[in-house]
Amino acid sequence: MQENAKEGVAVREIPILYLVVPCYNEEEVIEKSAQVMGEKIRRLEKEGRIAGNSKIMFVNDGSRDNTLRLLHEIAAEDAMFSVVSLAGNYGHQSAILAGMMMARKYADVVITIDADLQQDIEALDKFLASYMAGSEVVYGVRNDRHSDGTFKKGTATLYYKLMHLLGSKVIANHADYRLMSKKALDALAEYKETNLFLRGLIPTMGFPSDVVYFDVKAREAGHSKYTLSKMMTLALDGITSMSIRPLRMIAVLGFIFFLFFGVVGVTVVVDWIQGNNVPGYTTSVLVSLLTGGVTLVSLGIIGEYVGKIYMETKHRPRYIIDTFVWKEDNAEEK
Repeated sequence: MQENAKEGVAVREIPILYLVVPCYNEEEVIEKSAQVMGEKIRRLEKEGRIAGNSKIMFVNDGSRDNTLRLLHEIAAEDAMFSVVSLAGNYGHQSAILAGMMMARKYADVVITIDADLQQDIEALDKFLASYMAGSEVVYGVRNDRHSDGTFKKGTATLYYKLMHLLGSKVIANHADYRLMSKKALDALAEYKETNLFLRGLIPTMGFPSDVVYFDVKAREAGHSKYTLSKMMTLALDGITSMSIRPLRMIAVLGFIFFLFFGVVGVTVVVDWIQGNNVPGYTTSVLVSLLTGGVTLVSLGIIGEYVGKIYMETKHRPRYIIDTFVWKEDNAEEK
């Protein structure tokens, strides 16, 4: 980074950019994605926005179809493409992290983007402009959710409101389409937790950041790999990884119930002393059901946190890299 002597303002050099693209069973779209992304990188190079040795790094997250074979063929034909293949399916968040950690060894900036081409790749210009203006992190935020169904749109809105209520700094409608500088990536490498929720973790780092808005496009081919169960798991991981307010809410709820049943207990004793024994079968059943339900839900929440602690204490690797293909011009495979 150079400094303008007249104004005392830091001027950044043209960066080496690495696109990190997580892939899981993307054989139907991966060749098209490579073509579109490769053309975009070459245009950015010609326009002088990025350095000539910028690359596209695909991360194969244990795909069970022909994705890995196709990626190796793409990388063999063009040194612009590199491939990180994980030993198994570690999940979207771990695949993104693996790619970012590998790319930071070579790149000045890393942009993560999905392989399905739904995230507008033309927004890269705005990402880079924001980086050159001083941002260390730039978040891609979709303009609206018109492409989602009613159920997904409603649950997504409710989820972001819940996350904000619980104190998380997660950015609404941001789905891992982001730019991070090498400085920010080096800082992210210091975070060692196993339970990853990058959308909530990165905003807590405190680096200068910006937001770029983009339109979501129709998927080129195939279907989304984010099933309802995977979305529910990600949502739960986000809540338990970024906030302990649910535990505090249980404590407050327990105190409220303690006061309530204290009042009920005093009332019952007074009625017994006065001889006003009124049958209360319905009341007893309702109270039992309510307290039983609250107890089970509370134990479930506590159990989720205990499970997270259990996994963290094991210190297992968040991912294991099986193979890595990276070429510089016509250099041999590493």
